[in-house]
Amino acid sequence: MESQTKAAQEERKEFRSYAWGIGLALLLTVVPFGLVQWMAMPRVTLLIIIGAFALVQMLVHFRFFLHIGFRQKREDLQLILFSTVLLIIMVAGTIWIMASLATRMALPGSP
Repeated sequence: MESQTKAAQEERKEFRSYAWGIGLALLLTVVPFGLVQWMAMPRVTLLIIIGAFALVQMLVHFRFFLHIGFRQKREDLQLILFSTVLLIIMVAGTIWIMASLATRMALPGSP
């Protein structure tokens, strides 16, 4: 009987964690979209704020969905670092290819 109670409490705790995670993730997505939609501030400030929201959202995903806290095992740190390296390679490659295509597709009269 006691094990069922502990299991139910654990389920509620996990559900609460996911609910907080989805709520924070939605908030951290909607706010930058709203700022861009209404052009509430200068472009540079807007880009800095969007970048900050993106970093906070990464932390929310790590904590609430991947269950990776700040005091985890070394294997978790290695997994995060490897994922970060792969992400940087993909983003840098995409930017490189798009920049190359932009210069090749530029019309002779355009800057």
